[in-house]
Amino acid sequence: MRKILYVFSLLTLLVSCDKIDDLTKFNLDYETQVTIPSSAGINLPFDVLTPETETDSESKFNSNDTRKDLIEEIKLTQLQLVITSPSDADFSFLESIEVYISADGLEEIKIASKLDVPETVSILDLEVSDADLKEYIKKDSYNLRLNTVTDEAMSQDHEIDVNSTFFVDAKILGL
Repeated sequence: MRKILYVFSLLTLLVSCDKIDDLTKFNLDYETQVTIPSSAGINLPFDVLTPETETDSESKFNSNDTRKDLIEEIKLTQLQLVITSPSDADFSFLESIEVYISADGLEEIKIASKLDVPETVSILDLEVSDADLKEYIKKDSYNLRLNTVTDEAMSQDHEIDVNSTFFVDAKILGL
């Protein structure tokens, strides 16, 4: 009887820890804008840089009841491009795209890509890497570099929102 009570208590504790662990998992969303100029060459790779993105990580971690030193892992779960201008545009001009992240003192790494871009969409979800990005998001800011290849001439600049979602997993109560 005592063994059953001990096993039951242990199982209850494990289930409770899983629920607490879920409380230390959350998403961080960031949005930035980029312009792909109409003068971009065809079938030639060129880079487009986003403005520096402020992470405000201290505040965001604090609002989720954690701290930078308790972060176990941060992974990109979604990177979406949305054409905002011209309003009737789609991604038909784009052949492929790769997105890289960099931050002060850290090496640039590829975090997302799409090699065969569908032609008739104005919202594009990229395939994300499995890299742990905690050191980048823990910094005060990061930069994104879009390496693009166009397959048709563009008569207008294209304004694009770059929406990213990062999944954060922090330690439970510092353990």
